[in-house]
Amino acid sequence: MKNMYRTALLVACVFIESVGVWAQQPHTLTVAVNKPTATIQTTMWGVFFEDINLGADGGIYAELVKNRSFEFSKPLMGWKAEQQPFREGALLVLNRPEQTNNPRFVRLTLQAGSSITLTNEGFRGMGLKAGLQYHFSCMYRTEAAGLRLKVNLLNPNGETIGSTTAQAAETRGGWQTLKATLTCQATDAKGKMSITIEGPGTIDLDMISLFPADTWKGRPGGMRADMVQLLADMKPAFIRFPGGCIAEGFDLNNRYQWKKTIGPIEERQLIINRWNFEFPHRAAPDYFQTFGLGFFEYFQLAEDLGAEPLPILNCGMACQFNSAELVAVKDLDPYIQDALDLVEFANGDITTPWGKKRADMGHPAPFGLKLLGVGNENWGPQYLERFELFQKAIKAKYPNIKLVGSSGTDPNGERYELLNKGLRALNTDFIDEHYYRKPEWFLQHAARYDTFPRTGSKIFAGEYAAHADKTGPANLRNNWQAALAEAAFLTGLERNADIVHMASYAPLFAHIEGWQWNPDLIWVDNLRSFGTPSYQVQKLFSLHKGHKIVPLLHNGAPLAGQDSLYASAVIDTVANELLIKLVNAGAQPQSVSLAPQGLKKLPKEASLLMLQHPDLMAANTFEAPQTIAPKTSTLILRAKQLKYNAPGYSVNMIRIKM
Repeated sequence: MKNMYRTALLVACVFIESVGVWAQQPHTLTVAVNKPTATIQTTMWGVFFEDINLGADGGIYAELVKNRSFEFSKPLMGWKAEQQPFREGALLVLNRPEQTNNPRFVRLTLQAGSSITLTNEGFRGMGLKAGLQYHFSCMYRTEAAGLRLKVNLLNPNGETIGSTTAQAAETRGGWQTLKATLTCQATDAKGKMSITIEGPGTIDLDMISLFPADTWKGRPGGMRADMVQLLADMKPAFIRFPGGCIAEGFDLNNRYQWKKTIGPIEERQLIINRWNFEFPHRAAPDYFQTFGLGFFEYFQLAEDLGAEPLPILNCGMACQFNSAELVAVKDLDPYIQDALDLVEFANGDITTPWGKKRADMGHPAPFGLKLLGVGNENWGPQYLERFELFQKAIKAKYPNIKLVGSSGTDPNGERYELLNKGLRALNTDFIDEHYYRKPEWFLQHAARYDTFPRTGSKIFAGEYAAHADKTGPANLRNNWQAALAEAAFLTGLERNADIVHMASYAPLFAHIEGWQWNPDLIWVDNLRSFGTPSYQVQKLFSLHKGHKIVPLLHNGAPLAGQDSLYASAVIDTVANELLIKLVNAGAQPQSVSLAPQGLKKLPKEASLLMLQHPDLMAANTFEAPQTIAPKTSTLILRAKQLKYNAPGYSVNMIRIKM
């Protein structure tokens, strides 16, 4: 106890061990509370979504049936057909050329006493929960009366764990929707669904679907609630969508076209996901985009989360790492018109053509779009030429829309310098910078923006992640070493929030059995999800954003790596609190003495929220999702100072009432 009194520091509970005789003189940090330097934008910390790693289909989009409309390159991929008895031609895949967006369907012809069973394997299986209702639906047409469909939920052994029967009525040639609800009796991450049709008669089937009842906000055909809840818990200020590389496409035919992702589900045109084949060693031949999660749903999700929507549109350039296909400047008008129409879809009155389409989908009120990205990781003079045309047209019609331009794939080099200079010359609102680097890079560049121009274009740190050396299972690459380095870098973004107005980690989601890229912020399987240490870091910064930047100095300079310490300070003007983020990226504890200046009186206590682990290779897992998670305690302030011993490998968030 004597040592604790000498240090004038009391730390509750588990943090007592970190307090002791100072190993060195404390680092004195001055915080000029009365001299705020800038306002932190409300958009500061957000999330980036791309349909990679089974992020949408097989992930956040809660549809359990794979290839529900038979439009995959192999029409029956994901399905197994069994006949009793077998008869050639009883099952056919047909094509209706007039239905260009969804031409295929299956035709089943049954005789008296015969049956056909279609079994769907789902996305690496179906996550089924005991006691939960599931909503089955399909589109069908038949001229027969009395055809019966028996829908079963199955475990991996083929045993029935849920069942219902639906009767198909005569449709006289037109398509109808058949719906049924069944309750699952057991939990299994590797379930399946079967449909047994008994004759006699002929029936056409399309859009065969199965959704759990516990979707986000209970929306029919909606999103997986646990995955959205992890986003909601972060309180993101914006959501960037739909990518990422899928916005560019392998070639322009494979690019993301937002107009094909809205309207009735059965009229949305499926395409192959470029991550189907992007990495041969992680090929996913069953990875397609059904666009059940389309632009309307993205806008709706942003609204649910209280986040600004930030859509990214193709600028007439495909991925330059792949085909490098581009549209001639003279043929760019349709791409620019897509951008103008998107603003009208999001914000237009219901009397406008695209505003009416939004209203017809159930949202007559505008979504309030303020931000729009043009291109993703595109580069070269060709990009600058095209971006200028987009900017001119969009600003002429919608001057209040803020535009985001690409700085390419890297945060330095000739490619970056050309784009950074060119976009600044165009007075672009935001320059989107991406950094996928080793943890050491993030530690070394925590002061990156300290010397950036304070006027002109602002920075959007649109994609970043520390890539630790790969060891063990994929999700373990999201280890504490990576998250700690990211936290150090984020103090530099926050310290320079006058020019860094937005930041988001990437990628967001990864299915443990269907990933192409790692590390990722959140890992899922068919039933579970958890946030990585990087998620905990992002959440800490997002939930404790503050409103004003205040100087935090060590020997007259920002604390950005001295003795492995990194720090930033902000004021929460609503709570009237000083927030200090202090990162110790070294193994040894580091003592600091915080001296807030400009306050007449300090409270006796401060609150501490800490992320810490002694092993840099530690990671969260499905079995131990809270290995690295925030812990709270109370600190004691004495003599108008806070002396604190920051444990090794720790991220510390200190709140002091002013």
